[in-house]
Parts: sequence; C-alpha cells; structure tokens
Amino acid sequence: MDAVRRLFAGYAGEKQPLAAYAATAGLFGGLFALAVLAAKRSGRSLLPRLGPGDLLLLGMATYRLSRLIARDRVTSFLRAPFVELVGPAGAQGEVVERPRGTGLQLELGQLLTSPNSVGQWVAAGFAYGLLLAPEATRLLARIMAVALVADFVGRAWRAAGKESG
Repeated sequence: MDAVRRLFAGYAGEKQPLAAYAATAGLFGGLFALAVLAAKRSGRSLLPRLGPGDLLLLGMATYRLSRLIARDRVTSFLRAPFVELVGPAGAQGEVVERPRGTGLQLELGQLLTSPNSVGQWVAAGFAYGLLLAPEATRLLARIMAVALVADFVGRAWRAAGKESG
C-alpha cells in the first residue's frame, strides 16, 4: 500500500478523483473493445473508408454535439446531477456550470462541462456508429453539421448588427 501511495504522491494535495478517472478510462476502453467485437462478428471492416468530406463532416458534427452536451441550456438535465449552475454564458443558449461533489460525481461533472472531454466520447460514438450503423450515423452527423453552420450564420448576422437577440 505504501508503494501505491508513493506512485501517486505528486497528487497527494490535490482533490482529483483518480479512481474515477481510471474507471472512466476503463469504460472508454471497454466500449472500444465491444465496438471492435461487434464489428468483427458482423463481418464489417474496422476501417471504413473515409474521405476528406467525411472527416470534415464528422469533425463539425463532433464539435457541435460536444458543445450541445457540455454547454447548452437544453441539455442541462444531463449535467445537473454532477454540476452546479454558475449562470448564463456569453454564447446564446449556453450556460456556465461548475463540477461538484467527490469521486465519480466530480469526475463526471468535469467531463460533462468540458466540450473537449465530451468530444472524445462523441468522436468515438461517431466512429462506432460508422462501424455498426453507417447510414444513421451519417444522418446524425449531417444534422449536427448543419446546426453548426446555422450557428455561425446566426453569429455573423448578430455581429453585423442585423439582430439584437
């Protein structure tokens, strides 16, 4: 036990949920293994052909869906058990929240309030979707990409002074 404490001594003064981080990383790896196994059992290729357009589409969709999950007011019900509301964010329809609790609750609060962290999970979901249900995955990706383009158009419109709210 003393050897384990020495390994993590650099985090001794920090209140980081290292065990919860390890559990979440294990879940991520486990889901990856399940997706690979499901693809192999179905006879699908693990490396579906993706062109530059697919990569752009999936990148845009991942960005939009990650922000929707991590910051949007409409999805606050997903984050509420793990965060506390700070207030509205600068972007329209977004909120600022702070992770709360300890252990797994804190870790999930940290994960769910970070678009970059959520993005890893969303990107993996799109990749697994391409393996197992490519048409439905591309449809969802297209919806999210169109929503992202609409966001940019709306911001440009407001920045040009065409709309006040």
